[in-house]
Amino acid sequence: MPGIGPKSASRLAHYLLGLPVEEARRLADAIVEVKEKVRPCPVCFNYTDEVPCALCQNPERDRTTLCVVAEPRDLVAMERTGEYRGLYHVLGGLISPMDGVGPEDLRIDALLVRLERDPIREVILALNPVVEGDATAMYLAEQLKPRGVKVSRIALGLPVGGDLDYADEVTIARALAGRTAL
Repeated sequence: MPGIGPKSASRLAHYLLGLPVEEARRLADAIVEVKEKVRPCPVCFNYTDEVPCALCQNPERDRTTLCVVAEPRDLVAMERTGEYRGLYHVLGGLISPMDGVGPEDLRIDALLVRLERDPIREVILALNPVVEGDATAMYLAEQLKPRGVKVSRIALGLPVGGDLDYADEVTIARALAGRTAL
């Protein structure tokens, strides 16, 4: 499983092997139930068991701002801040020619349809600061700007509590470029 190394996998395997059969069956049933009931929202493509999802249904969300993320877990991270009150669009990945992922493999067409249909004034690109994230952000900016919406990207730079002497040159350069006035 992604994110689980050999030691964690071994601990999980031993834990599962030590479970009583009934508990293991309940866990297996719960996994099957999630697979049967949870689907991508037809509007934003976040995982949900409602149609549309609770975020898309919420009348208190700002319907003029759309935050574009690569994966549902990125949406969860944005929501954890409690700072963003607009809507979302999950691309389903990032452009990565080395992995054979092009713009046509992502939910970019659905994003463009939303811009035609909905009163979106700003699109915030919340994509990871990696080569693929940068390429995706540049591609999206080229596609979105001619449509008359403001396109922005979340700031990149040093983490809170980080030390300059441990940061790489690119992170420091981006932090410097994205500085804000006090």
